[in-house]
Amino acid sequence: MTIQSTVSESKDRLAISWISVAFFGAIHAVALSAPWFFSWSALGVMLFLHWLLGSIGICLGYHRLLTHRSFQVPKWLEYIITTIGALALQGGPIFWVATHRLHHAHTEDEEKDPYSAARGFWWSHMLWLLYPRSEFFNYSSYKKFAPDLERDLYYRWLNRNFLLLQIPLGLLLHVLGGWNFVLYGIFVRSVLLWHSTWLINSATHCFGYRNFSIDDGSRNLWWAALLTYGEGWHNNHHAHPNVASSGVHWWEIDVTWWAIKTLNTVGLAKKVVFR
Repeated sequence: MTIQSTVSESKDRLAISWISVAFFGAIHAVALSAPWFFSWSALGVMLFLHWLLGSIGICLGYHRLLTHRSFQVPKWLEYIITTIGALALQGGPIFWVATHRLHHAHTEDEEKDPYSAARGFWWSHMLWLLYPRSEFFNYSSYKKFAPDLERDLYYRWLNRNFLLLQIPLGLLLHVLGGWNFVLYGIFVRSVLLWHSTWLINSATHCFGYRNFSIDDGSRNLWWAALLTYGEGWHNNHHAHPNVASSGVHWWEIDVTWWAIKTLNTVGLAKKVVFR
């Protein structure tokens, strides 16, 4: 089913959000100016933040720690990691965790999976954000799928105010390197990290190989794994979602798992779910 037919069959339920279009469009447009402001130091800042906010904030924090509880860390460290995840500009922790838990509970169901690949590549990649369904975007609806986070005062605050975190980050980047650092550290980084993350919703449900025969179409895709610090071994993950590592074979590189192992080695990560 194409997104066009899906939208036409659900006109009363699906409507484009021009605020979302403007938000994502503006950040993409600013990012496109990057070649005129290039510097190696700005590129280095972008790559560092892509790793810090992507691997540590989203993959390790939002995904494996908060969504699946694949390991535990002290609460002060959980707050720090979750705040790093909020800086990635991919939504607040309650929203992110709730939608991802729904994705696992109803994988590829066209109605219950927020970014169902059954609706087409572009729907699962980004159109689900531009045609927001109230049951997935209204706090009163999605909070019930992350009750453990919703009970936490800080996570409720962070869920409402994650956008504000870009202000101190932007000011810090400007002090360190001027507009170049702001452009690459916020705008270019956001666009690249968005599409890296979204590829797990889209590409890894379309392309790649499978180590496990399970009921959904999740697949392992090596280049997506490289771009997302291990998240691209998606068939492995869907087969065993609560396991802290995504790789099964030695050559299935999982950079985020290296960070979890390091935390475990120094005594900060406990109750790690091993394969």
